[in-house]
Amino acid sequence: MNFKIEKNEQYALIELNETALTQENHADFENIIRQLFRAGYGNVIVKFDEIVELDGHGVSVIRKGNKICLNELGLFVIVTKNDEIIDQLDRAKIEDLTIMPTVQEAIDAVFLNELENDFQSEDEDEFGGGEYSESEEDY
Repeated sequence: MNFKIEKNEQYALIELNETALTQENHADFENIIRQLFRAGYGNVIVKFDEIVELDGHGVSVIRKGNKICLNELGLFVIVTKNDEIIDQLDRAKIEDLTIMPTVQEAIDAVFLNELENDFQSEDEDEFGGGEYSESEEDY
């Protein structure tokens, strides 16, 4: 698989230099994602500029990568402007998959997600682990 990885403190950017993510190369892509996860990356941005073909195996590995990132409160972001690929991913109904048209917007989404996680963490600390309920006795 022909690719380039750019690592940042908050995310890893994978630039796929392939025209397809299919049965022939999905296992290689899955290994790349797993290696990044083991290295501590919970946010992964995948640049799909060259991808014009995506089969069920490709969709499956995207689903797995997305699930890994979501479990770490991170984001798995696909960057593409290809309407056919976007429609195919929409039809796959991958829960909370983020699709952005540019790498900069994907990076912004990662930082926004990090901020939201920080705010949620602060709220949970403030209210004793997020467990807060009111009863009539409180009034």
